[in-house]
Amino acid sequence: MAHTSTKKRKRDGESAPKPKKKVAIDAPPAVATVASVLRPKFCPPVIAISPGFQIPTDISFQSYAPMSESKSKSKTSKPAGEKNILLHSTAHRSLDYTIKSEAPRGTKPALNHFIGIYDPKTGKMQVVEAKKMTIRGTVRAKQAAASDLTAKQTMMERRTDLGQTFGTKKAQKVIQENVLNAIAPQRKPGDALTKIDSAAQAMLDSVGQITSTMASREELQAVVDDAKPVPIANVDATEIQDVYDPKKIIGADILNLVPIREWQEMATHGESIQVMSQYVASRVNRIATNQEAVDRLRVLRYFYFLFLFYRNSKPGKVRGTRSLPSREKLREVLAPAPEAVIENIRRKFSDAGQMRKFHIDLIMTHCCAFACIVDNFEVDTQHLKTDMRLDQKLMNQYFHEIGGRVKPVSNKETKSVVHIAKLTLPLDFPKQRHLAPKRR
Repeated sequence: MAHTSTKKRKRDGESAPKPKKKVAIDAPPAVATVASVLRPKFCPPVIAISPGFQIPTDISFQSYAPMSESKSKSKTSKPAGEKNILLHSTAHRSLDYTIKSEAPRGTKPALNHFIGIYDPKTGKMQVVEAKKMTIRGTVRAKQAAASDLTAKQTMMERRTDLGQTFGTKKAQKVIQENVLNAIAPQRKPGDALTKIDSAAQAMLDSVGQITSTMASREELQAVVDDAKPVPIANVDATEIQDVYDPKKIIGADILNLVPIREWQEMATHGESIQVMSQYVASRVNRIATNQEAVDRLRVLRYFYFLFLFYRNSKPGKVRGTRSLPSREKLREVLAPAPEAVIENIRRKFSDAGQMRKFHIDLIMTHCCAFACIVDNFEVDTQHLKTDMRLDQKLMNQYFHEIGGRVKPVSNKETKSVVHIAKLTLPLDFPKQRHLAPKRR
């Protein structure tokens, strides 16, 4: 009986299998090995921290050690972390830097610090015990003049020093307030100029460097205005109709797509235009029959689309938000608006099917700007307030955000008070609030 081989024959087109040979890569070892641990006997490496300030990188220090430790004849040497050393530098023009340990002298540190020197070629690490210390800086001029302060102090200054040292907390607080609120005496014409010592000059230089990059009040106000949910205003305009240009607020292409022929034909034939907005219903016939008010009619129709967009939203799951209907429902509600107009409203006044407070405020301020354009910049806020379901105080605030002013006007015929919003130059925007710091 013939023996059948289980080894498969290779096809003519198949090539020989590639050898499974690992390619050597010149990379550092994956595991580092500690080769040695060195404990210096005399001057260990220093790990220094500078809390609250920065020091120049080119400052050199001189090291000092106590005389008792340098002449000690004890056979057992202390570890590097317990050695008492001090580093001092006078390289700065007005500051002295001192590096010393914050722990009490003679005590052992709570933690031991080490510095590792790693060799990537061999994968070995050499560990050296180090000492953690703290950098402190003092003004050199204050040190030099400290001995002369006592002779130059007046009686009032001595009493202030005594109060700061031995007074109660209430007395110390009163003294600090008096010092902070003190007014320098006025210089007489014959008096010499006050000399500024090096300490004060160093402080003034540091303050000048910090404040040179700070934003001005005008720059801060511009940043706040850009972040507000308001339409873009042309604050450099010389005519009021150029402040809020509908072609820039809405977009020239979108504005031209807003359908108005249906309203024009119905108004020309005397047919009633059925709308859900009191504001639109009280103005559409008058504007639709005016052949010179085509842009105002487009703005009014866009306003009505935005009104329907807002009124057909529902309160969201998160407090202060509103949820939009589905895209099919939105097309049905905003018909006969083109798809481009619907997408323009949805993307500008919502995010992922949700309207947050920013979007709601943006809708309200845009509606106020559209109402000013439609009514020639003098708006009776009654119908607008009813449509948006707002109280009069919040309605006034939205008009103020776009630079308008709202004043109550009494109607002698109906004996009622109406609120008229006017948009005139110069615009009256709310100013940025500057809160005073709390007194501690």
